[in-house]
Amino acid sequence: MTDVEKGNAPAGASHAANNGPGQLWDPSRSYAVRQPSRIANPGALGLFSFASTTLLLSFINVQTRGVTEPNVVVGMAIFVGGLAQLLAGMWEFPRGNVFGCTAFTSYGAFWMSYATILIPSSGILTAYTNPDDLSNALGLYLIIWFIFTTLLLFGAIRRNISFCLLLGFLSLTFLLLACGEFTGKVKVTKAGGGFGIVTAIVAYYCAVSELMILEESYFTLPLGSIRKRSE
Repeated sequence: MTDVEKGNAPAGASHAANNGPGQLWDPSRSYAVRQPSRIANPGALGLFSFASTTLLLSFINVQTRGVTEPNVVVGMAIFVGGLAQLLAGMWEFPRGNVFGCTAFTSYGAFWMSYATILIPSSGILTAYTNPDDLSNALGLYLIIWFIFTTLLLFGAIRRNISFCLLLGFLSLTFLLLACGEFTGKVKVTKAGGGFGIVTAIVAYYCAVSELMILEESYFTLPLGSIRKRSE
């Protein structure tokens, strides 16, 4: 939720009335006035999509019921983890939620790119004739997302404990999966899948919390508030 939606108007908001209804920018002033958005909170959609796709791939990484090939996740990665999250990220932009639009859009793009790697007609996997080269390439791909997720974790520190746990477990998931590709050790990949399952569970919790609005629910799920920096 943005500060305006929570009732914490940004500096300069007292001048909003002078700018007229719906006017976000007054050329005579050096600030923009953010108005409350009428767009519904897309956070639940993005988190549910991320959690479901992550859980499916993590089940495969731990070889649930003997399944080892990840190609079944392609459809989920394109439309659920990919398209749905990308749309959630786009809807976060007009709401003024920089963290939400960055996270959802980026992970939506991640799932789409991962699905593209697995699609046989893309030719990406067959381009690597040496299995070691393929493993190292996938390891580098996962390391990039480990770095991105770790950096995103710094932005979550000012939000709540649940998001910090979500990104923390996700960082470990990417790191272990990358190490599994580099070393070729199945146990390391399974460990990454285990952390992926935990990540998905935390994401489901955050999604339900976003879904349960105080005005429309009998109870809400706490995300764990973090004391804000004093001005």
